[in-house]
This record gives sequence, C-alpha cells and structure tokens, in this order.
Amino acid sequence: MPTQDAPNDGFPTEGRLAAVDFGTVRIGIAICDPDWILASPLEIRPVSTPDKDAQYFADLARSERIAAWVVGLPIHCDGGESDKSKQSREFAKWLHETTGLPTRLFDERFTTVAANAKIRQSKTTRKKTKQRVDAVAAQVLLESFLESCRYRGELAGVGLEDSASDASLDDA
Repeated sequence: MPTQDAPNDGFPTEGRLAAVDFGTVRIGIAICDPDWILASPLEIRPVSTPDKDAQYFADLARSERIAAWVVGLPIHCDGGESDKSKQSREFAKWLHETTGLPTRLFDERFTTVAANAKIRQSKTTRKKTKQRVDAVAAQVLLESFLESCRYRGELAGVGLEDSASDASLDDA
C-alpha cells in the first residue's frame, strides 16, 4: 500500500478503486475492497451516448462507493503510445471531470491475454469467454495496479497531467 506522504495528485491511499478497461464498443469494469486486497470483475458496459455514459459512471461511483479510478493505458512493447492510448487518456480525463474522482492511468499491456488465460482456466464456453473478457481484463489491470503499489510502496501509474513522454510506465 502506498505511504500516506507520497505525492499522489489527490489519489487516495485507501478506499474502493474501480479499474476501467476502456474500449470504443465495450468498457470492462472491476472493483476492489477498501483495503486494496481483493479485486473482482464487476461488469461490462456497452458504450452509449455521452450523457447516458456520464450518468452511468456517476451512479456507479455513488452506488459502489468508489474513491478513485484506474484506467488502462495501452502501451506498445517498446514503450510507445498509439491512437488507442490517446483515446484512453481522453476517456480518463472525461471520467475524472464527469465523476469528480481522482483518476490514474496504468499500463494495460497483456491484460487481455491474461484475462483470456484466467477465463480458460475456469473452463467456460467460448461465448461466455467473449462476454466476460473485458471485465476480467479490468480485474487483471486492477490486480496489477494494486500489486505494483504494494511492491513500490507508492502509487503506480501516471496522473492525468503526465505527458505521453512521461508515461512509458517502465517502472509501473
């Protein structure tokens, strides 16, 4: 768990976090307990209109008592960013502005691969795997974020104001 005195751009050091695996069609969501120990997939949200999505995320933050968001940032293996990275950054800023909650970006490399492996271990059908993969990818993202925070003793990932060049996330 991060130390209380770590600079953290307003990001809490306790309380329920929600991770978001952003997509232009579907958004996977996972949450953790207030002590940052256990992460669980929550649901998959089909992308809708900006107004409906804003209402959904505001309601979700309230009903699940979410203290902050972790949004997956797609990074190439060489550390570079893509158009999808820019979209994720824009979504993270929108999510922060919409809910008023602190938001950090965290490297999501290989989360979908890990999610598919997790789902295969549970011996689900191909159809159910496809239905669950985005929420489980968000769970993998959140687990990685929490583990990185514990290992480093400080917050992992990058804040919304960090530029693309600052966000290689090699040490995340």
